[in-house]
Amino acid sequence: MTDRIQALTVTLADDLREDDAEQLINAIHQLRGVLAVDKHVVRNADAHVARTRVTHELIGELLTILNKSS
Repeated sequence: MTDRIQALTVTLADDLREDDAEQLINAIHQLRGVLAVDKHVVRNADAHVARTRVTHELIGELLTILNKSS
């Protein structure tokens, strides 16, 4: 027996202005089986800090890999 999926999460590559996101939201609403599309507004610096830390970590890992291959 297979598992049943109750929700999918879509993560945007970049933050979008609310008015720019409307077409995307409307398109997702048109997909079969979509009951709701909820927006999550960035209200504080936590999201920016998390992205910055992850970016810094990934750049460090990439530099380590590149230095080993040289």
